[in-house]
Amino acid sequence: TGPMSLECLGNLLRITLSAEDFEDKYLSLFVIDQSGTTRELDEALAAQCGYTITHTTRRSIELRASALSCHSHLEKDVFTVTVQIKASHTPDMSNATTHLKSASCHYGPWSPRELICESNYMEVSVRREVPQAIKDFVQDEPEDWTLVFPEAKAEEASIWQMVFHQPEEKRALLVSNAWGAGYGLNSTDSRVVLRVPYTAAQVQLVQGQGITFSVLRSSTFYKYQWVILMLDTAVACPVDGVDYTNRTITWTVPKYIPPLSAGVTGFKDVLVEAGVDLRKLSAEEMASRKYVLLNELKAITLRIPIGAEGGYYKTSVSNGQLGLKYTINLFLEHQWEDNKWRLNKQTIIKQIETPFEQAEVAITNNLNLSARLMNVTVGTFLPDVELVNLTIEGVAVAVPEAVQHGYLIHRTRYANGSKAYVIEVPLDAPSVKKEYMGEDMRAYSLNVTLTFITYPSRETFVIPVIALSAVKDAVLPSARGVCDGSNLHLIITRGNVDQNWLPFISDWHLTQEAAQKYNYILRDNGTHLEISVPFLSPHVSYEGFHTSAIKASFYLTLKDGITLAQRRDFSVSCIFSPSELIQCLPNDTVIITAIKLEGGEDLDTALLVLRDRQCKPSLVTEKTATFKFNVNTCGTSRKFNSTTVTYENEVLYFRPGNGTPIYQLKFLCSYAVKQTADVQYESKKNPPSSAEPGFGCLALSLKLFKEKSYSEPYQESEYPVVKYLREALYFEVELLQPKDARLDLNLDDCWATNSQSQDSLPQWHILVHGCENNNGSYRTVFHKVNYSLRAKFPQHLKRFEVRMFTFVQDTSLLEE
Repeated sequence: TGPMSLECLGNLLRITLSAEDFEDKYLSLFVIDQSGTTRELDEALAAQCGYTITHTTRRSIELRASALSCHSHLEKDVFTVTVQIKASHTPDMSNATTHLKSASCHYGPWSPRELICESNYMEVSVRREVPQAIKDFVQDEPEDWTLVFPEAKAEEASIWQMVFHQPEEKRALLVSNAWGAGYGLNSTDSRVVLRVPYTAAQVQLVQGQGITFSVLRSSTFYKYQWVILMLDTAVACPVDGVDYTNRTITWTVPKYIPPLSAGVTGFKDVLVEAGVDLRKLSAEEMASRKYVLLNELKAITLRIPIGAEGGYYKTSVSNGQLGLKYTINLFLEHQWEDNKWRLNKQTIIKQIETPFEQAEVAITNNLNLSARLMNVTVGTFLPDVELVNLTIEGVAVAVPEAVQHGYLIHRTRYANGSKAYVIEVPLDAPSVKKEYMGEDMRAYSLNVTLTFITYPSRETFVIPVIALSAVKDAVLPSARGVCDGSNLHLIITRGNVDQNWLPFISDWHLTQEAAQKYNYILRDNGTHLEISVPFLSPHVSYEGFHTSAIKASFYLTLKDGITLAQRRDFSVSCIFSPSELIQCLPNDTVIITAIKLEGGEDLDTALLVLRDRQCKPSLVTEKTATFKFNVNTCGTSRKFNSTTVTYENEVLYFRPGNGTPIYQLKFLCSYAVKQTADVQYESKKNPPSSAEPGFGCLALSLKLFKEKSYSEPYQESEYPVVKYLREALYFEVELLQPKDARLDLNLDDCWATNSQSQDSLPQWHILVHGCENNNGSYRTVFHKVNYSLRAKFPQHLKRFEVRMFTFVQDTSLLEE
């Protein structure tokens, strides 16, 4: 009862430490002899002194002590063992709790020779034969023994020395040296005891009837009064003899092996018994468990079905793989008579463990759709397994902390002691991945790795858990299209499946940078994606060209951001007036843009011409060609009537070697002729032009471009821009609003400072009263602005080039 329970099992005492009191604690075990001397029990002392420490299947710790252990007190047929247990939560054993336990067991009668084969030592005890004392003998003084045999103690009865019989030689060791070599020797009033660890130097492995034995052949010398006596203290224990066939354990132990039967005749079996956990089983109990015990002429055989009652399965890990081993703690007691010892008794304790057998772990996914929970059951596992952590998206999370990540973990126990783990995860947890499957279905995938530990071996293994659930809850993105006078707009309302879908125009990924390059507008606020493109754009398709209308279409595709699989197509189509293609300027200049229609993919817009084939486009894109010319050139014809004059021309496309055009776009410009103007001519010099002063709001922009072509400005993320001395800087000033063709943009003053304040000093003037500053080493250079899709009003832009410089004062740099 309490933290320690006691059990007397023949010539052994078993003390069991309960798991409830000692689990997850650091332990120190001590033994106390009759005089009160305390010794801490380690592996070496345990094997030398007759103690064995093992773990049971219920995580309890078991201490077994031999009746003749070093620190036991033997009086008549009762032996007493006292142990002390210290338990602490820290390895330094601070604040340890001490438990003291003393137990007495009755054992007898003793056989002349008794052998114990424990898991960590072999023990032989033999009855000490005491010769009849000589009448009226006078004991010499103790000094007399010292003079003759200095190693022999001057006591009435004491062990003197040991002799080991090995094939090559005999080796003698005094008692003190034998103790130093790990052997345990002691004597009682009636017996001499030798205890041998299996790792002792003089231990030999000997074959007998195909079974390997651990053998020590030795003779022990002890003194009694005036006589030195010799005892045979040979000991042998089987170390194998176990076979696993047809789901059956077969344990074979040969009888009468030579090391134990040297010079002996007249063998006769007295008793053969077997059991489990040091408890003997009757024939009826063995039969009910399907055990078979055979006592044959030369050997004793015990057969146990794997998985039978009495043994237990435990979890094992091999190369990271989960498996099982069946373990059973057998013992065999064999008594026999012979002409030398009369009665012999051998007790063999054998823990048998079957080979590793890989186990599969069942993973069951039960979707709770009403609660939107993934319910995953992992297991079953044996009681010696515990879940310690989960790896979620590459991060190890302890089980108590998993709830912070949305994971609820339950442990389910079954009647046979096994258990399973249930993991509940919301479908909307961040670690649950969602993937569009098509139609209105989404796939939810949980990918988490569970780490387990086994007790008491503390081996770890992992189980990847991948659970998939298909749910009919997909909301696809939808779109609507609108148009204004010169732009097409596509507004996409996002669903719940397109968070990682990307906008593409054919195979061209539409990013913010790409949109700016073509003067497109791209806005994405997470719930809506809006794209606006001008009517005359490289990615607009044209069809249905009539004198009154042009159908323009813009197509957009949403693709998977990982696989680039096509997910959803959208388009917007609008009807525009053909007047969007032509500008009839009052200075007799015509600007006409010809467009490539759907189905004319082989048409090269660069080869489009006017009636005068020498008139070629001034601006070409893949789908458009823009011509700018005077009405009196390029083969333009004109017609007059009473109110207007009409100019007419054609955009034509000829295949090489063919004089008939395959593309023909007629256009005209009409001007009113009934206008009256008074013109006065004087020979004097005309006064300079002037403009009436006025007030209003102007929207201006100043941009720095990367190249002289003024095609790509620096983006905000690229500032500050690094330039070296004398490198060119290309500036553009644009009048953004109002868009009035009658306005011209003129720059007056432009200066540079070495700080962000426009009024700071020093200053360097780049433009003075609209002219280049000629005082520097590199004068400012203006660049002409031509008509283009981006510059529909060239008079609204000014472009100039400045060479990189730095401010100096007295030949010293003011600032880098």
